[in-house]
Amino acid sequence: MSSKSNTLNQPYSLKTRWLMQRNRIFGSERFHYWAARLPLFRQVTQRKAAQQMDMITGFVYSQILFVFVETGLLQYISASPRSTAELLAFLELNEDAAMRVVKAGAAINVLESPQPDLWLLGEMGATLVANPGAMAMIRHHQLLYSDLANPMDMLKSQRGTGTSLSQFWHYAAHDAQIHGERIGGDTDRKMNEESSKGGAYSALMAATQPMIWDQIIGGYPFHQHDKMLDIGGGSGAFASAIGMRNPDLSLGIFDLPEVIPHTRANLTDSPLTSRLTLHPGSFKTDNIPNGYDLITLIRILHDHDDDVAQSLLSKTFDALPKGGKLLIVEPMAETPSAKKMGDAYFGMYLWVMGTGRPRSAQEYHKRLKTIGFSSIKDVNTPLPIIARAILATK
Repeated sequence: MSSKSNTLNQPYSLKTRWLMQRNRIFGSERFHYWAARLPLFRQVTQRKAAQQMDMITGFVYSQILFVFVETGLLQYISASPRSTAELLAFLELNEDAAMRVVKAGAAINVLESPQPDLWLLGEMGATLVANPGAMAMIRHHQLLYSDLANPMDMLKSQRGTGTSLSQFWHYAAHDAQIHGERIGGDTDRKMNEESSKGGAYSALMAATQPMIWDQIIGGYPFHQHDKMLDIGGGSGAFASAIGMRNPDLSLGIFDLPEVIPHTRANLTDSPLTSRLTLHPGSFKTDNIPNGYDLITLIRILHDHDDDVAQSLLSKTFDALPKGGKLLIVEPMAETPSAKKMGDAYFGMYLWVMGTGRPRSAQEYHKRLKTIGFSSIKDVNTPLPIIARAILATK
């Protein structure tokens, strides 16, 4: 086997040659025929076949989940075990169609039947009903799926042009300026009617943003700081949550001039107002307020392209005092045990949206080091698949 037969005119490494040999074996129909029949290989072959089918049929499973969430069937069953007749009546479908839904739910562990004619949530259903953020994403993904119906056309066109997802976020950006919410910021605004775009956006943000900052709120010693500035703080939900847990911490929120009046209104009755400062401005055009020894970026960077993200990191460095810290919390690419969420899910999602890209923790480390931060380290989070955290010290 030649070690120099590649287009890069470089010798193949030992790992590359091994992987090429592996692929020749796995790509052989004869190998799969015998592997499925030999006791030594049968279990591995069956598991690999199941993983392959999950990849192929995953869209169908997600649509089954959508039916359970959108109809309210998931919540209906969570309230009490239900009979088959009750499920059929709730779905308002003909019996054949309704039973297809019920049996499909059982097949993917959303439902289970511990005794004849009785249904309750399966393990997947029980964990899903306790996660409003996941249910909001299931509803929201209908936009993404419509855009990905012809992925090659979508990829050949200008990024984000004419997609349902980009239109949704374009409306969201306008809605944010009116209602005090930010893309990449946070919101606890009450849900509007789901039939309106504004209601869908508000529901999505209200349900999914706490998923992100919950990953850090109990795992970082905020009490060691004197003053914290939350960039893109929106309604102030994250800053409020941190402030309530750290009574000696002074707080600041930096957000668009259109947003700040609504932030102020949201926090009018908050006990935190005496130690909260609101800063109107745009991190794209303005400097970051100084005087804070901790600056937080909660799901901000990955929604923006490299030039904006790099500029923002540089501006936070300039605003911090010597020894001040920057805390980044967001989903990241190349996360062990969650790699699909990075470059696969967020890679495609942000492409369709028209802005931003997933970045790895390693890339952030390099960017932060280049800017001049003296110490950069990862901070453990309970669910890295939801968000990872990086702490950089000036």
